Amino acid sequence: MILVTTPSGDIGARVLSRLAQSVLPLRVVVRDPAKIPRDLIGRVDIIEGSHGDPSVIAQALAKIESVFWLPPGSPASASAHEAYVDFSRPFCAALASSQVRHVVGVSAFGRGWPKSAGHVTASLRMDDMIAESGVAYRALACASLMDNLLRQTDVIRDGGAFYQPTAEGLELPHVAKADIADVAAHLLINTDWSGVDAIPLLGPENLSFAEMADVMTSVLGRPIRFQEMSMDDFGGMMQAVGASEGMAAAMVEMFTAKNEGMDNMVEPPSRANTPTTFRQWCEEELRPVLTNSLPK
Repeated sequence: MILVTTPSGDIGARVLSRLAQSVLPLRVVVRDPAKIPRDLIGRVDIIEGSHGDPSVIAQALAKIESVFWLPPGSPASASAHEAYVDFSRPFCAALASSQVRHVVGVSAFGRGWPKSAGHVTASLRMDDMIAESGVAYRALACASLMDNLLRQTDVIRDGGAFYQPTAEGLELPHVAKADIADVAAHLLINTDWSGVDAIPLLGPENLSFAEMADVMTSVLGRPIRFQEMSMDDFGGMMQAVGASEGMAAAMVEMFTAKNEGMDNMVEPPSRANTPTTFRQWCEEELRPVLTNSLPK
């Protein structure tokens, strides 16, 4: 049986949908069972609660052999360490007495970066903690997510612009959540792997935000511009939308590291595992959301 955590989140829901197409028995742990798609009720075993709760995760791991692990990364957490490392401690402690043999986790690209990098640093420490439990582990080391632009749907639609604390000409890797889910589901269905490793998920190409604005303009059929913002303004914006001071500071640290070259440290031998281009993502994900949000 496979356990899927954060099954109502954007990545977890996609993983669950892909796994549901297999014949493998599935379980989810979720705070609100109503968020599980109605067509999956009866197809999956549901454990109600937080997978950061020791009693809940112990119950959820019974008879489980493989786990998709993804902390919710609550913006209200005091720090990225609390959101990822501390949240994962009960899970790691419960692994020793479980039947779990394989874990696939969503993490970040940037191992080896010499400075603190906020969310990345915390995610990599979480990886180490899971690996130390003795299970076979694959950390999906993700670059920046294309889908995060959906958080700016309103300003893209109403203002024809999007904002990041990054120079417009800096080329960086970007990956689609759909590709992350595909890789995760494949690993969970085909468990002919062992040991501990990280799988870089960087998307098919590096793009600057200026180039991304050009692609968005082409796909959406109207001018879209990129606007660089300061790190101070970015941190303030994060707190304004609900992040704690610590989580906002962790985001600033992460973007500072990306701007300084963290995501370009190592080029993987292949990017074939993340084929979705930014243009394709705009066509399949961004344009429909913007179209559906227009006044009727």
